[in-house]
Amino acid sequence: MLDMRRTTYQYKPHPRDNRQLVLRMREIASARVRYGMWRILVLLRQEGWKVNHERVHRLYKLEGLNLRNKRPRRNRAAAHREASGMHECWSMDYVADQLFDGLD
Repeated sequence: MLDMRRTTYQYKPHPRDNRQLVLRMREIASARVRYGMWRILVLLRQEGWKVNHERVHRLYKLEGLNLRNKRPRRNRAAAHREASGMHECWSMDYVADQLFDGLD
C-alpha cells in the first residue's frame, strides 16, 4: 500500500493553451520595446486577462522577450569604434600637461 493520498495519485494536469496569451505578449513587447515582464503583466491585467506573474514570467522567458542589459557607460563609445577598411588603423592622441614653470 502506498502512503499517498488518492487525490494526488489520480491527479491529471490540464494543459493550457497559451497561444493567444503569447501572441498578445509579443504584440505588446514589439510595440513597447522598453517594457519588461512586470509592465506587460499590468497591461494584460488591464485588458482583462486572468494571469498570474509566474505564468507570464515563464512565457516571457520562453519567448525570449527579455530586455537586453544596458552596456556600461565606459564601453559605449568603444563599441562603435571600428576600422572601416582593410589596412586601416587608428591612432590615439595624447595631450601632454605641463606645470606652471614649464616642466613636464
